[in-house]
Amino acid sequence: MSDADASTTAGLTGTGTGGDSLTVDLNQQFDRADMAWIMVSSALVWIMIPGVGLLYSGLSRKKNAVSLLWMSIMAAGLIGFEWFFWGYSLTFSHHGGAFLGKMNNFCLMDVLGAPSVVTALPDILFCFYQGMFACVTGMIMVGGAHERARLGPMMVYLFIWMTIVYSPVACWTWGPKGWLVVLGSLDYAGGGPVHMASGAGALAYAFVCGKRRDPSTDSNKLPTFKPHSVTSAVFGTVFLWFGWFGFNGGSTGNASIRSAYALFNTNLAAACGAITWLLVDYFRFERKWTTIGMCSGAVAGLVGITPAAGFVPVYFAVPIGMVTAIGCNYATSLKHLFRIDDGLDVFALHGVGGFLGSFMTGLFAADYVAALDGTEIKGGWINHHWKQLGYQLSGSVSILAWSFGISTTILMVMNRIPFLHVRLDEDKENLGIDFTEIGEQDDDLEEKGLDTPGIAGMTPIDQGAITPGINTPPGGGAAGAGAATGKSSSDLDTKKAEE
Repeated sequence: MSDADASTTAGLTGTGTGGDSLTVDLNQQFDRADMAWIMVSSALVWIMIPGVGLLYSGLSRKKNAVSLLWMSIMAAGLIGFEWFFWGYSLTFSHHGGAFLGKMNNFCLMDVLGAPSVVTALPDILFCFYQGMFACVTGMIMVGGAHERARLGPMMVYLFIWMTIVYSPVACWTWGPKGWLVVLGSLDYAGGGPVHMASGAGALAYAFVCGKRRDPSTDSNKLPTFKPHSVTSAVFGTVFLWFGWFGFNGGSTGNASIRSAYALFNTNLAAACGAITWLLVDYFRFERKWTTIGMCSGAVAGLVGITPAAGFVPVYFAVPIGMVTAIGCNYATSLKHLFRIDDGLDVFALHGVGGFLGSFMTGLFAADYVAALDGTEIKGGWINHHWKQLGYQLSGSVSILAWSFGISTTILMVMNRIPFLHVRLDEDKENLGIDFTEIGEQDDDLEEKGLDTPGIAGMTPIDQGAITPGINTPPGGGAAGAGAATGKSSSDLDTKKAEE
């Protein structure tokens, strides 16, 4: 090192806050282009939070539409605080272990200008970027109990879930000493911590809450309702697709050719997923080119490519998008088989989609793709590294089991505490969460005079939201509608006209 270099780096500690910002420029040790790209990527990931809310809201009934949007803002606020308070420390502390981080960075103590434990980024920037991942994950998960969960207990559950489900799983997967990292499991951007964990947590939420009430449905069957706004669902999908470029493109932690490669893989998998789901729905059901089907497929493709985007050659993004879309489409039937009312198909899309993506990462990961930014891996089956598939399966099974088991335990304990029971009373559920829990409704309901309770056991809100007798085939393929893609958008227009 030259004398000039030595004088430039003097005062940088590499630990704690990274040095005294009053006497040394902490920025000098970081690449400005990398930092700029991760800042932009963080903002893109944030867009996904309301994107999930818009998608969920569009797929719900009118009387609950606002509550799904409320959840997205709530998740951003609540998890944003939890991540600052202790979430980041429990996940990425500088002295973390194989299972969980420590409290060294409680309330972001010493999180400033030192390099993060995972990337060559300043701690504070890496913390911000990963905090956006945490917010998206929590928002995905709470969709498991849409239209019937009490909002107060939901916030309690979400805070606890982020602490003892998400943080451990993210630590296993990405922490420098995480046991899955040491094992050799590959997860580029969150197939496990984000998608499998949220999918299993949502399934547990749906299981403990029980099915939604619907007088028109046989008690042995799950209720099925049409989405109230295809437009909202499309906007949500657009936000997700756009935000996913930051989600996957920024997961390299740098601005490199590998980042660009991940961006291309992301877009290609989403495109193939959208077209594949559209075709599957067309030939499985009523020969309709469904909008919701395309949205479902795009999200499925995005989920499937998440663990693989920075590892697989670009031509493998095609089968990943297609296989994930087909698998998730058929997985929407599982809720009918097990009678668990996961009405937004969160588990089918994120749990199953994340599993399939992780599995195919074990097959298609290539050492030369990871090396585009200097990362070294042994690759998957295409590199004749046969053990990789076993590592992937070990991680997937562990994450799904941990998330479902711990989530179910949390919810069952909460149900035994009187003021924390998770489900709405029957009368409030029939009126809708927007009216009973929030006190605000969709403008369209108010314009039609459907904002007050009715008579004879059926409220005007119910009449404007429920479509009894119009059910789609099991597994009809909505990205969560649980019963939407068996019908075309023209069917929806007809029903609205009838209302």
